[in-house]
Amino acid sequence: MQRLLDRLSRYRPLAPRTMLAVGALGLATALSAWGVHGQTREPGPDPTDANLTRLTAEVLGHSQFSHHPLDRQLASRFLDGYLDALDPSHAIFAETDVARFAPYRSTLADATLVRGDTSAAEAVFKVYLERLGERTSYVTHLLATSRFDFEGHDTLSLDRRHAPRPKDRPAAEALWREQLRAEYLDEKLAGTPRDRIVASLEHRYRQELAMMQGFRPSEVLETYLNALAHVYDPHSDYLGHEQMQSFSITMNLSLAGIGATLANSDGYCVVRALVPGGPAARSGSLEPGDRIVSVGEPGKAPVPITDIPLSRAVELIRGPKGTTVVLGIVPASASASAAPHSVSIIRDRVALEDQEAKAYVVDEPERAGGTLRLGVVELPSFYAGTGDEAGARHSASADVAVLLQKLRAEHVHGIVLDLRENGGGSLEEAIRLTGLFLREGPVVQIRGPSGAVEVDRDPDPRVAYDGPLVLLTSRFSASASEILAGALADYGRAVVVGDSSTFGKGTVQTILPLATLMDKNGLSHTYDPGGLKITTAKFYRPSGISTQLRGVASDIVLPSTSDFSDVSEASLGDPLPADSIPPAPYTPLNRVAPYVARLRASSLQRRSSEPTFAELGAIIDALRQNLATKTVSLNEAERRTELKASKQRAEDWDRLTGALAERRPPTYELTVENAGRPGLPPPLAAEPEEHPVKSSAKAGAASDSNEIKPARPGSGGDVILDEAEHVLADYVHLLGAPSTTDVAQGR
Repeated sequence: MQRLLDRLSRYRPLAPRTMLAVGALGLATALSAWGVHGQTREPGPDPTDANLTRLTAEVLGHSQFSHHPLDRQLASRFLDGYLDALDPSHAIFAETDVARFAPYRSTLADATLVRGDTSAAEAVFKVYLERLGERTSYVTHLLATSRFDFEGHDTLSLDRRHAPRPKDRPAAEALWREQLRAEYLDEKLAGTPRDRIVASLEHRYRQELAMMQGFRPSEVLETYLNALAHVYDPHSDYLGHEQMQSFSITMNLSLAGIGATLANSDGYCVVRALVPGGPAARSGSLEPGDRIVSVGEPGKAPVPITDIPLSRAVELIRGPKGTTVVLGIVPASASASAAPHSVSIIRDRVALEDQEAKAYVVDEPERAGGTLRLGVVELPSFYAGTGDEAGARHSASADVAVLLQKLRAEHVHGIVLDLRENGGGSLEEAIRLTGLFLREGPVVQIRGPSGAVEVDRDPDPRVAYDGPLVLLTSRFSASASEILAGALADYGRAVVVGDSSTFGKGTVQTILPLATLMDKNGLSHTYDPGGLKITTAKFYRPSGISTQLRGVASDIVLPSTSDFSDVSEASLGDPLPADSIPPAPYTPLNRVAPYVARLRASSLQRRSSEPTFAELGAIIDALRQNLATKTVSLNEAERRTELKASKQRAEDWDRLTGALAERRPPTYELTVENAGRPGLPPPLAAEPEEHPVKSSAKAGAASDSNEIKPARPGSGGDVILDEAEHVLADYVHLLGAPSTTDVAQGR
């Protein structure tokens, strides 16, 4: 194994150190239903499992930033992490179960490192299935024999991540009963008749049990090894074959598949949306809402996919370009019992254009008459493709450069770069994209496990845009976004507007394909072992300040629901600490500090007279109270009062943002594809913004919808973007609006 570790120290995965200032908000979840061919293995033990487990433990212990081999202390946390991965709400395992697993705490380190023994994973999962079965039986009995009362003043905790587990079976049943009451009340408040409530809840519990009973050994092992990776830091992950493929999709924004977004609904694999121009859309044989009940290939028996995990259904649907998949479809308009019909679709390359950078031209009317033309660039991630089939590079920096050139050609006087939903991506792309706004100098400093610091500079001395710039950020701007925001803030190149600070992820990850390491070191494997995402470095701003835990602070803080959500690096388990290093030599431009006080005062005055911000303040107050209590009432009258108030707030919000959308100045959408055409496309139609905290009958739903979710950027009703544009307009005037010639030439 030492030979492996020696080689690992010199190993450069994929492209040289381009990987990952990846986002903290999940790499594969949003794209798990897009397609590339998956890989399965037969049920039962496989000798690869032991080799994979030993290798994972060795690599994590010796190549991690912390350099901490797996010992008894870490092994105990490993066991707890595995229990939490299976039972995050602390509602399935009782304290008596945890005590039953206690002997593993003293043996797990040696068993994992020396023998690659995964018997603990199997034993714990077996008990988990037993408890899940007991809960299903208990809930089914309650539904058949009990009538629930909702007149008391009971509450149910929405966040049990840190709650004590039930002491024993009777305590667990008491918790299960309260959770069932909450779900029953949700359905009742939604107007569902009692008989349908009983049938729906019974089906829900049976379905969850059936799905977990159908877990393959590889899926159990993946959960187990991922828990091991998380012992070291929250951004280290074990990625199975499917997750590795999804990560590639995320970075490249393209895939081979049918071009459909899928979701799980009551055990069915449901078509949520079709990619315009994709294989499914071209075939005309699928519609949103259709249920896929089986998957096959020409000449082979179809495989039923009802009541199986969505990831497994996706795995069957995926396949190489040019191959045919045969889907059994029950149309959205048909009943669930209707006979399915067969649909054949040829898989093809699909470009995920919705994830590409886009831009908008906004013609803002001036109070004294005339128009101030502004630009907005929306960047969802720092994607870095290896090239499309024609060989052209497809990356965030290249796409943004094209859009900036078009915005300059349209003579914009200033630009907003919208990073609110940007969770990160390629470190190298973050550096290149920062360089589009700077002529020279360091962009980021990177300190490895040895303490050595490497200073990365923009490799291109050209500047794509040198005019007034506003960065719009939120708590969801993470990692690579923070590299760009931190650098431009240090240089005084851009006014940072948004939440009080960004996410606070200041670490760099690298992907290690495990098959390569196993092959090089004579470790046999009968299936693709996936990869490890490990933390290998910390990054720092040119000033030497770490963004870890701190994030990048805004110059102008706007009220936002996401600023009060439990989303930050500090909220994750065992984050690395924040620190600082000496600054790198750089020359600040000082284009921001002289104007911040006046920009901040103007924004505050404007917001104080804007009704939409007053309503947003009321929504934030309600959210802050919900986050503080983290409970839901089980009193029907109280809940109906809350729902009525929530509905009224939603109606008020819709009315205000609808009015804001109607006042939206002419706005034109630019894509990488149409940026090369002369002139501008037709203006966008106004769309009101979605209510930032939608009311829901589901217990705990509010915790899943804490942030502002804008309508189409540029189409109106986005109060935060609207104010960022006003800040930019003020900034342009304070700097002295350049002539159209200067703007066109990028001076």
